[in-house]
Amino acid sequence: MLYIVATPIGNLDDITFRAIEILKTVDLILAEDTRHSKRLLNHYNIDTPMGAFHEHNEKSKSLDVVSELLSGKNIALISDAGTPLISDPGYVLVSEAKKAGVEVSPVPGASAMISAMSASGIASDQFSFFGFLPSKPTARFKAIQAISHIDQTAIFYESPKRILGCTKDLLTVLGDKRVVCLAKELTKSFETIKTDILPNLLEYLQEDTSHQKGEFVILISAVDKDNKVIGEEQLDKILPILLTEMGASKAAKLAAKITGIDKKYCYQRAINDKGEK
Repeated sequence: MLYIVATPIGNLDDITFRAIEILKTVDLILAEDTRHSKRLLNHYNIDTPMGAFHEHNEKSKSLDVVSELLSGKNIALISDAGTPLISDPGYVLVSEAKKAGVEVSPVPGASAMISAMSASGIASDQFSFFGFLPSKPTARFKAIQAISHIDQTAIFYESPKRILGCTKDLLTVLGDKRVVCLAKELTKSFETIKTDILPNLLEYLQEDTSHQKGEFVILISAVDKDNKVIGEEQLDKILPILLTEMGASKAAKLAAKITGIDKKYCYQRAINDKGEK
């Protein structure tokens, strides 16, 4: 049996009785970072052997792990925090295990994404999860543009090194009225969950550099469906016409007034349209 075991995202008490029992009784625990996971295992007096299993060795090691499973061993896969495979290694292993007929069993528990959503105050009936956005600014900006007009909550992770730049990009693309949640240090001593419009969130991040520390979960509220459709249709029609008569800056400013869409977003569209011609 291959067990996919969720571990705490912060507070070490956030682990199930079943998870502890399985980690104690399996033959091997595969951990993303064995030194990091040793703290959790020591806390619960778990002395099961560990092996390193991470993004750099997943492809080369998965078939060997499957062979061990087929020989009769029970193995547990854990990540540094939360549920494995959610923006963490494990997909290749699970896929190969299932192809080989190995039974795979989830042991549910903590997830930063679900925890943040439950306390965000943003609609959770429909949502899309995008993992980590691209690290390069240009690619990240395009990714934000791509998800900015979906009519359900958008969720992604961001690192402390990029949170300020990412929030500035969000403000540029989404404008100053969109409600967003920044959640960090979940279940830890300095847990922070802030749901507000982007100008206020940017001010919060900039007023103290300590506010930029920690791994972030970002939730973007859904765009109003009717406004989205009407505004985009108008923009598609008028922007090419405006660009034949004036520069991108003036065209964007006028398009924003007509459609109600954020001026910075209109400007980026104008630049893109000019570049494609």
